Amino acid sequence: MPIHFGTDGWRAVISDTFTFNNLRLLTQAIADAVASEYWDKSGNGKNKPDLHKMVVGFDTRFLSDRYAGEVARVLAANGFTVYLAQSDAPTPAISYAVCNLNAIAGVMITASHNAPRYNGVKLKSAYGGSALPEQCRRVEVYINDNEERARGPNLMDFDQARQAGLIQRFNPLTAYFDHVRKLINCDIIAENPQRFVVDSMYGSGRGVIKTFLHGTGCEISEIRGEMNPGFGGMHPEPIARYLSPLAGAVSTGMGDFGLATDGDADRIGAMDGRGTFVDPHKIMALSLRYLVEKRGWSGAVVRTVSTTRMIDRLCKRYGLKLYETPVGFNHIDDYMLTEDVLIGGEESGGISFKGHIPEGDGPIMGLLLVEMIAAAHKPLHSLVEELLAEVGPAFYERTDLRLSHPLAKAEMTEYLTRQAPAGIGGQKVVEVGNIDGVKYILDDDSWLLIRPSGTEPVLRVYAEGRDMKMVKALLGYGEKVAASVT
Repeated sequence: MPIHFGTDGWRAVISDTFTFNNLRLLTQAIADAVASEYWDKSGNGKNKPDLHKMVVGFDTRFLSDRYAGEVARVLAANGFTVYLAQSDAPTPAISYAVCNLNAIAGVMITASHNAPRYNGVKLKSAYGGSALPEQCRRVEVYINDNEERARGPNLMDFDQARQAGLIQRFNPLTAYFDHVRKLINCDIIAENPQRFVVDSMYGSGRGVIKTFLHGTGCEISEIRGEMNPGFGGMHPEPIARYLSPLAGAVSTGMGDFGLATDGDADRIGAMDGRGTFVDPHKIMALSLRYLVEKRGWSGAVVRTVSTTRMIDRLCKRYGLKLYETPVGFNHIDDYMLTEDVLIGGEESGGISFKGHIPEGDGPIMGLLLVEMIAAAHKPLHSLVEELLAEVGPAFYERTDLRLSHPLAKAEMTEYLTRQAPAGIGGQKVVEVGNIDGVKYILDDDSWLLIRPSGTEPVLRVYAEGRDMKMVKALLGYGEKVAASVT
């Protein structure tokens, strides 16, 4: 059974590899791994977790609620008390529930931002973030062991498990909202209520921001908030190419700006009042600037290798320690668990900050953006212009090249490092990094990154430049070189 954990969990095509049978087998392996001596039992740093308690959540994808019920049945049959979300919910709300309920682990049924034909599993640790790489590897070990021994999953009738108290339905948003109120200043928002649009992209972030801000005076219109497991035929990913409905809503006067969350609401994107996409690079940089200059906070900053170097320039200005990690929020987790981290984030829109769980969170970052706009008494496009005047200019694009066969990442990295160019687009290459793929950094702080995706059969080419001419030059070079290794 080809089940392997990628950047953040396992994803596969529904009815092909993602089947009820395979999911039950995977859940049995999760139950075995969690019960084993190899699972980290340290918890959330405050309390030791209840070793017999698990949380299960799901998004709005096709059959996600039924898949979650099957996961709960298997876990209950293995002696766990399962807290099963009563309806679809954001991944960060489920992750917070794991921590808040003092559970040993959690399972989220989602394929995040992937195409509608996919579903998947995200595995959560007791601290409220993605499972550690060694925990995921341990699950894979048990999958193989169980296959070799021809051991099927333990199963318990759902209604019997409910009657026995082994499956308990709950609303994860109640405690999540209580926690978020400690991190978002609703008084500032109420003093200057905003009028904006939320695009939940048919995902499980639907209604979350609007419900949280009820009573603040904000006028919030929501689009794509109904149940649609096909996501309107689009990837539920908050990037410019999939946000034309949000741009249209803002341009027709439904709001002064827009916020967008992905399929399971652990990512954020935005649209200013002019219909211009505000990408996660700018959102993270604006958030860092606000937390330091307006809240007076400090701490280390963590960004993935594919995230803007505007962050580097802000850290230099504020005298903050900066860490660069491979792609995937699980790498940011490591720092948030062991150091005083002010903010951590990645280019895909997964961002979190001090006081919150080590998990990308679309709703809370959207709410922080609303707070920033309310506090500044300026439109979003003005805040972006100020940022770019201070630490820009910075233009960014990403190209995804479909792969017809798996790519040996180590061999690709070695080849591209060895073949590093002297310069690109008239700028000298001053540094070559290989934290995750290969990254060429130029003397004007522009950069090019080439790396295989950890969740899809795709080779990603990322570029950030001081102008669009440089971005096109970087992407052109990257696509040409990428073609030579595929």
